[in-house]
Amino acid sequence: MDEPHRSFGPANVGEPRVNVEEPVRLVQVQSAAGGTRLGLARDQGVVDLTGSASGAARSIIELIGASGDEPISAIVSELAAGRPATWTWAELDRPPGAHSYLGPPIDAPEIWGAGVTYERSRDAREAESEGFSRFYAMVYQAERPELFLKTAGMARVAGPNAAIAIRSDSNWTVPEPELALVIGRGGAIVGYTIGNDLSARDIEAENPLYLPQAKTFAGSCGLGPAIVLHGEDIDPHNWTIEMRITRDGGERFSGSVPVERMRRSFEELVRYLRLDNEIRPGTVLLTGTGRRATGRRRARTQ
Repeated sequence: MDEPHRSFGPANVGEPRVNVEEPVRLVQVQSAAGGTRLGLARDQGVVDLTGSASGAARSIIELIGASGDEPISAIVSELAAGRPATWTWAELDRPPGAHSYLGPPIDAPEIWGAGVTYERSRDAREAESEGFSRFYAMVYQAERPELFLKTAGMARVAGPNAAIAIRSDSNWTVPEPELALVIGRGGAIVGYTIGNDLSARDIEAENPLYLPQAKTFAGSCGLGPAIVLHGEDIDPHNWTIEMRITRDGGERFSGSVPVERMRRSFEELVRYLRLDNEIRPGTVLLTGTGRRATGRRRARTQ
């Protein structure tokens, strides 16, 4: 993905990215004329699929529901055939306002998270959690993964360039860049996007039972900008997740981790998520972070 390497919120909080090549990228545009438009990002532009003469698709959720046994990419190709770009990427890649802009790429019914899926994450959480470090080593090695509900109904989600937040009673809230799975019918993985699982590290370190408070608060999840559709030529294990934090015009942190270092498979995480748990199509699963910012800094809620 060349152009859509974009921050979820203010640059002084974090800028997660995922590097991919030649994907089918779907976005949701908050139109200046009102409403949400489904778009196909290509060649530095975005094609409006909602207004396609060969059909109408208002959201990625609708595409998932309409696809049946047909690949979503085939439906997208039909909708986009012969249509020029409606917007340039640059004119959409702006903070929310009266103009058209990029919103979260999907209105997920729920967003779930997975934890301690990378060795580096395990080591960091062990170091942070005085008296509780063994729990993270245990879950890293255990058959059952750590899973938690991040949010439902998009209530705590920010799209590209929108403000994410710092929990007001936390002295150490950090961005966690993650590969996110978009789950379709029957648990099939239909696409991938970028997630920012903001976490109040000091609250969780105080006691693991405080995890819901550390993970779930207003503005605690970033999503987007695009969904890369699953396909035969798409292998996320070859991707690298990158993060860069800037403040006052200077870079304060940068780091990256290859997705292939994840201990658990995507299918394993989805299988446990669906076990005795109804998961609606369009649900998003954040797969865990392998790279987190270091250091402590008190900051105000934005």
